[in-house]
Amino acid sequence: MRTAGNRWRGRYRRAVAAVLLVFVVPVGLALADHFSGAAAGFDWRSARRDSSGQAPDPARTPEAVIQVFAARAVRWRGALGVHTWIAAKPQGAAAYTRFEVTGFGVARGGDAVRVRSGVPDAYWYGNRPTLLRELRGGEEVDRLIARLHAVAEHYPYRHEYRLWPGPNSNTFIAHLARAVPELRVDLPPTAIGKDYLPGGGVFARAPSGSGVQLSLGGLLGVTMALEEGLEFNVLGLSAGIDFVPPALRLPGLGRIGLPGEDVTLGR
Repeated sequence: MRTAGNRWRGRYRRAVAAVLLVFVVPVGLALADHFSGAAAGFDWRSARRDSSGQAPDPARTPEAVIQVFAARAVRWRGALGVHTWIAAKPQGAAAYTRFEVTGFGVARGGDAVRVRSGVPDAYWYGNRPTLLRELRGGEEVDRLIARLHAVAEHYPYRHEYRLWPGPNSNTFIAHLARAVPELRVDLPPTAIGKDYLPGGGVFARAPSGSGVQLSLGGLLGVTMALEEGLEFNVLGLSAGIDFVPPALRLPGLGRIGLPGEDVTLGR
């Protein structure tokens, strides 16, 4: 006869096996792939930073454009995580503005937030970026860009950067996305730091604006949203399931499934 103790031990073993399958195995695969490839002999000084050809030429694109990008991080960080940023240009603008956070120079008193002109779709030190979201349109998109500038100006961690669990580059983009939910940004599970809520918050809108999340210091939490689906955060690593469109969300490996849709406003 099976005792209550045996039943609990069986459930415990299944729970451990599930955690190993969902978190440990994908992380192991991501680490093995990264360190067997381009990570060897990497030199950041000579790495590509030119355009990847994904942003519309402003000289030929009078409409307003917002694009959200993610690219594998530099060196060993790229095994598990990505760097994210937003590029935007209002109607008729001759250049794009990049919204991002970097840790370069913060220890010497520099500003982590960088909002300035730049190549919108540049390789991130040799890593080709993935376009997560694109919005095009007229005055409505212009208004969203103005709101991005306002929110970035009051970001609470302008002089702080911590790789794990945050605040970092992904914390900043998630913060902008929550404040401008019309972007509908679905940040990938590899965007470590996206679940670090400013001000020590516990409950917040999901970065996509399509649901809610609970987070304990960016180390433990859950997100439930139309865009993100159901996603669990354990020690900054995220895993879950997207429902629309269907996909798996795996730590280290990223989002595996059907892509989302771009958005056009004001037409």
